[in-house]
Amino acid sequence: MLTVRAQSETIRVVCYNVENLFDVQDDSLTNDSEYLLGGIRGWTYKRYTKKLSNISKVITAIGGWNPPAIVGLCEIENRHVLEQLTRYAPLKAFRYQIVHYESPDMRGVDVGLLYQKDKFRPTASEAIPICFPFDTVAKTRDILYVKGTLNNLDTLHLFVNHFPSRLGGELASEPRRIYVASVLRSKVDSIFNQSAMAKIVIMGDFNDYPTNKSLTQTLRATPFDTTTTIAPQTLYNLFYTMHTDGIKGSYKHDGEWGMLDQIIVSDGLLRTDSRTVVVPNSANVFNPDWLLEDDVKQLGKRPARTYVGMKFNNGYSDHLPIFVDILIRTNTPK
Repeated sequence: MLTVRAQSETIRVVCYNVENLFDVQDDSLTNDSEYLLGGIRGWTYKRYTKKLSNISKVITAIGGWNPPAIVGLCEIENRHVLEQLTRYAPLKAFRYQIVHYESPDMRGVDVGLLYQKDKFRPTASEAIPICFPFDTVAKTRDILYVKGTLNNLDTLHLFVNHFPSRLGGELASEPRRIYVASVLRSKVDSIFNQSAMAKIVIMGDFNDYPTNKSLTQTLRATPFDTTTTIAPQTLYNLFYTMHTDGIKGSYKHDGEWGMLDQIIVSDGLLRTDSRTVVVPNSANVFNPDWLLEDDVKQLGKRPARTYVGMKFNNGYSDHLPIFVDILIRTNTPK
C-alpha cells in the first residue's frame, strides 16, 4: 500500500529596479543618447560590463544558498541586456530564462522577467499596453503579464510593473499612475472571474507608496500583516505596514526612506490550507551594508547607485531589491 509523504520547497521571488541598465548600442527608435559611447554620461563598454557584474552580484546574494526562482526587473533597456546579464558570471550557472517585450517608453526603458524553468514554466505571456485617454501622445512602459505553472502544477499569475514617474510633481503626474493601476485592476478582475482562488503576484516600482490612491483605491491593494483576516478575491500589499511603520524602505528621497517597490499578492497565496502559500513574514527589503553608502547631505545611508548626478559612482542602483518567499507543497507517494 502506498503512503503519502508531504514534501515542500521554498522559492524566492525578487523585484529589482536596476537603475538604467543600458547597453552601449544606439537604438534609433528611442532616446538612449545619454548611455551611448561619447554621450553625456561617459558611458563605456567597461562601465556597462561592470554594471552587469554588480547586478549579477546582487541577484546571487539575494538567493543565499539558492538562486531566486523568479526575478522581476525594472529599468532595463532591451532583451539584449537581459541576455548579457544571464550569460554573465555568476548568473550564467543559474540558467535563467527570459520573458521580455519591447515597450514604447520614450527612453526605451522596459520591464522583464527572469525565471528558472525547473521551478516555473510559463504557459502564456503578454505586454499589456498603456494608452492614456487624456494624453494620447505620452508613452510609458507596458505591464508585463506572465502565466505559468509551478513544480506542484499550481498556476501562478505574475505582473511586472513600472508605473509612470513623478516627473513634474506627485499630484500632476498622479492621474497617469492611477490610470495604469486601473488597467492592471481590470486584468486582475478578469483572472478572478475565471478562478476565484487565483494565485496572483504583482510586483514592481510603482512610483507611488502603498498609501497612495493608485494602490489603495484603484488597484484596491489592502494592508496585510499576520493579524489580517483574509477575504476572497482580494489583493494584499505585503509591504504596506513596513512603509507606514517606517521600518524599512526601498528608495530614499529627500532624506526619507519609503516603499516605492512593492509585492502585492492575492488571497489565494495567503490561505494556510493552500498548496502554494507565502511564507509568513518573508517579505523584506534586501539591504546589506555593501549595497549602501554614506548619505553626506541627508545623513545616514542611501543606496549605492550607478551615478550620483552626472558622476559615475560605480554602484548598483538607486533602489534596493525586495523579495518574498513562497512555499510550494507537493504530495508524492513513498
